[in-house]
Amino acid sequence: MTKLPEIALGAWAWGNDGTFGNNFSSDDLRPIFDCAMQNGLNLWDTAYVYGMGTSEKTLGKFLRTVKRDSFYISAKFTPQCADETKDNAVIAMFEKSADLLGVDFMDFYWIHNPVGAPKWVKELIPLAKSGKIGKIGLSNHNLSEIKEAQEILSKEGLKISAIQNHYSLLNRSSETSGILDYCKQNDIIFFSYMVLEQGALCGKYDTKHPMPIDSDRGKTYNPVLDKIEKLNEGLKEIADKHNVQIAQIPVAWAIAKGTLPIIGVTKVNHVEDAAKAANIVLSDNEIKIIEKLADNADINVMRYWEKEMK
Repeated sequence: MTKLPEIALGAWAWGNDGTFGNNFSSDDLRPIFDCAMQNGLNLWDTAYVYGMGTSEKTLGKFLRTVKRDSFYISAKFTPQCADETKDNAVIAMFEKSADLLGVDFMDFYWIHNPVGAPKWVKELIPLAKSGKIGKIGLSNHNLSEIKEAQEILSKEGLKISAIQNHYSLLNRSSETSGILDYCKQNDIIFFSYMVLEQGALCGKYDTKHPMPIDSDRGKTYNPVLDKIEKLNEGLKEIADKHNVQIAQIPVAWAIAKGTLPIIGVTKVNHVEDAAKAANIVLSDNEIKIIEKLADNADINVMRYWEKEMK
């Protein structure tokens, strides 16, 4: 394999950790995996912390049934889950994830957030030099933290190759802070996660049809569904012009902005929509329109694990 797909598929919800308010079995998820692979969407993003191994175990069950060179895997070291009784907590978590996923090489391996930085960047170095990581990534880091990590890695002949941050029509702080420009200037792939704001920007949820009230996403988005309704109405106008679903417009927007969006998939139609979104070409005017609609919504979607990017 030489070329990444334009969209990555996220297995966060597969962890059944309460974030999404649903529980998915491997029988539920297998058709989704198969559909994705058939459509060339073979870049999978997960983390041990998603259900404390549940997401990785489920995904690994499927990955073991296909050839290793038919997919890309993206996994993460989460500082809050570090076992500091180990000589190297980063290597320890890598090995745990690798075992669950059934692989010995990660195409992308991330430091999930900057808690404890830059300690974990230094612990990542031996793992990176072992040849078990294709690309080093940082997630939820601001620009100064990215530059600090890059300086540490460059002294060892290594570099940051990927950044993964929350980036959507409702959260463009990685753009306004200069992170997107930095990535473009330094040949770094920018993965945009929560492009659909955990389903809020897909047109499925509104004041009459709220998200599961016992889920983390429901607590965040249900109180502002009136504003989200208006935004989705505007997105539908653009979607209708392209003869696509609402959810495909924010994804096409993220691609147009030069990012690689991660789309969480829990239904086969999510995969099908993602595949179609990669073919949508938005005009500059359409991009301006939907960004203005999002700005007018004036919604703060920053989550408990995030901070303002600067």
